[in-house]
Amino acid sequence: MDVSFVQTPAIQDLLDRVAGTASTDGNPRVKAIMRDLVEATMTIIVRHDISENEVWSAVNYLQSAAGEFGLLMPGTGIEHFLDLYMDAKDAEAGKTGGTPRTIEGPLYVEGAPLVENDANLTDDPDETTTLYMTGQITGPDGEAVKNAILHVWHADSRGFYSHFDPTHEQTPFNNRRRIKLGDDGRYSFHSKMPNGYSVPPGGASDQLMKVLGRHGNRPAHVHFFIEAPGYRQLTTQINFGDDPFAADDFAFGTREGLLPVPNRQGDSAHIAFDFQLQRAEVADDEAFSNRARLAVA
Repeated sequence: MDVSFVQTPAIQDLLDRVAGTASTDGNPRVKAIMRDLVEATMTIIVRHDISENEVWSAVNYLQSAAGEFGLLMPGTGIEHFLDLYMDAKDAEAGKTGGTPRTIEGPLYVEGAPLVENDANLTDDPDETTTLYMTGQITGPDGEAVKNAILHVWHADSRGFYSHFDPTHEQTPFNNRRRIKLGDDGRYSFHSKMPNGYSVPPGGASDQLMKVLGRHGNRPAHVHFFIEAPGYRQLTTQINFGDDPFAADDFAFGTREGLLPVPNRQGDSAHIAFDFQLQRAEVADDEAFSNRARLAVA
């Protein structure tokens, strides 16, 4: 059957009723989004001749996958699409330059200790290389960004994040800090080298990746938020350029300019990496997105 079936009067009337278009109550924007979403779903069902059993199998999968939506968002490219969409909107508005944004991922935790520069991020024993990172945060004209706060978080050498560690062996906020910077915008910290990781074996994300003929691996990486008065908040991360999955990140977090190669020397590795922020035009530019994040007192 042709997808024109979705455009027949009976189906279009059904869509109007689903979206409550005849009612003056409710939110017009949500009504329009819901109508488009359901119409797109109906169109996919017809285009691919999806059976009733397949529809309910998909519903069952989504119900079982609820705990992994934070992984499915990047794994299906939706989170990266949001970055590309925001980039395009910025370019259209003449906002260009600066360090590229990239995905936040689902594993940030609010309330990390606020510490001075030259910080140690790692609290727990970890028999691996020590990572040293240094650099400077500047503005669009190369000026040092004053009074910035650099949020840093990453996995341990097993690929586990504190607060999400299935072994429960890590102490709270291991490899997580907020670092207060001074007037020169320079930062430095050290921690135990993170490792890459895969989605949980046998989980919903793993099942989907296998059906798609893809893997669920992420390269070793370090996440950052940067906030500073007068500048746009930046969400970004670096992937280690020598990781075998650096160019094939299941989460599509790799972006040009965010692939430094650690200088490995014995039991230490060094990365020098500078960040450049865009200037804020309105107060909201300095704010974080309002996505739900784990908060720990």
